[in-house]
Amino acid sequence: QVQLVESGGGLVQPGGSLRLSCAASGRVFRVNDMAWYRQAPGKQRELVASITSGASISSGGSTKYADSVKGRFTISRDNAKNTVYLQMDSLKPEDTAVYYCNADINVYGQVGIAYYWGQGTQVTVSS
Repeated sequence: QVQLVESGGGLVQPGGSLRLSCAASGRVFRVNDMAWYRQAPGKQRELVASITSGASISSGGSTKYADSVKGRFTISRDNAKNTVYLQMDSLKPEDTAVYYCNADINVYGQVGIAYYWGQGTQVTVSS
C-alpha cells in the first residue's frame, strides 16, 4: 500500500558529500514525522536525524540530529513530494553504514498512523 524508496547512496572519499532522498508513494494520505537511521556492520541501528511534519524546505522546522553528525548533515523535506532528504557533508569513514529512512504515515482507508521503513541504501566512505 505504501512504499518508501531511497536513492543517493554510494562510495565517496573522506571529506566528500552525498545527498540521500526518500520518497513515500502509494495510498499516502499524510506523511508525519520522517527520519534517517543508519546501521553499520556489527552495530545497532541508530537515529541520524529527524524532521517533523510541520517542516518544509521553505519554512524550515523542527529537526534533531545525532551528536556525531551535527554540523555536517542536514535533513530537509518537500511535503508536496512526500520526500525527505539527507545532505551529508564532510563525510568520515565512521559514517559508513546502510542508511534507512523512516516515516509515520496516515494511509487512506486505515485508522491511525503506520510506521514504514525504506529498503536501505549503502553509504561507504573510504579512500
